[in-house]
Amino acid sequence: MEDVVGIIVAPIVIFLLFVAPIWLIMHYRSKRQINQGLSAEQYASLQELANRADNMTDRIHTLESILDAEAPQWRNKV
Repeated sequence: MEDVVGIIVAPIVIFLLFVAPIWLIMHYRSKRQINQGLSAEQYASLQELANRADNMTDRIHTLESILDAEAPQWRNKV
């Protein structure tokens, strides 16, 4: 009977001593980062990506208009 209790208690103790504290620390650290929002560097990177996406959209519209003028059936070939 004591062997069964030891088999059950040992993993629980290991979990409570090692895994649970690390889990709690990581959980609350991520919660704090979410509540703080974006850093200045992250915001600048996000703005740069948004600008690149806008430029790509403009380029795609330009390419589509060129293709529409020179090869009107290009959309049907795809």
